[in-house]
Amino acid sequence: MKKGDKAMVSPKLTGEQDWITGVIIDVEKNPFKGIVIAIKDQLGRIFFGEEKYFAPV
Repeated sequence: MKKGDKAMVSPKLTGEQDWITGVIIDVEKNPFKGIVIAIKDQLGRIFFGEEKYFAPV
């Protein structure tokens, strides 16, 4: 996954009931957490976390 791709984020990370779809705005290699992804959804909310919580659309 890279910047500009669409991705879904797991409810385990967001606390919502369903997966949320958004556009990837940042991908970073964190020395402690591994790859960290940030997405922005259609409502303007930003969610970020470890790669394991994201799935490509």
